[in-house]
Amino acid sequence: MNPNFQGVVITQSVAILIDGNNMERSIHEVSGDEGAMINFDTLIPKLIVNRALNRLIYFREGRYISSKLAARLHTNYHGSVRPCHKSADIPLSITAMQLASKVDTIIIMSGDSDFIELVRHLKSEGVRVEIAAVPESTSNLLVEEADYYHTISEEDWFTFQPQSANAAPLRKKTNFHLRKRRYNNTSEPTMVFPSDSVVLPDDNY
Repeated sequence: MNPNFQGVVITQSVAILIDGNNMERSIHEVSGDEGAMINFDTLIPKLIVNRALNRLIYFREGRYISSKLAARLHTNYHGSVRPCHKSADIPLSITAMQLASKVDTIIIMSGDSDFIELVRHLKSEGVRVEIAAVPESTSNLLVEEADYYHTISEEDWFTFQPQSANAAPLRKKTNFHLRKRRYNNTSEPTMVFPSDSVVLPDDNY
């Protein structure tokens, strides 16, 4: 924080909504390591800075959701992991709209261009919207629509090391590909992932 503004009282509240599958696959692709995981203990304070955390929700599609990750988010941030039947896009968007009148800022941890219209809607409701994502898998249009963009880099993740030979194996890496999607007559690359890709075995966090 700038020392010249230490006397300013900031009362802004922030909700962090995480597209878990998008974030996991992004860091796995960039790092080339299926054991790479977000270090929330260092990343969350960087995102919040001097503001107050109101909500933290980790949306994740798939059968395998780490109970230890859920417990850690609850213990440290009163956060939660919310399983999604399919993509996180719809449940995350609904939650964001429900929180719009309750917080000052919503941070969406995803680089998916599917959230462009959500960002526009939230801003029209007077909410500050920030995006936190890995640059290599982030839509430029999404960044342009947001009020602020947080870069997530290798310093924000770590590699999980199984502690025993009996630890559940990580599944084989699945590469994503790019697809052109059109927004207002502008071609924009969009991340496309196989729906059956699961990368986080239970209790490995």
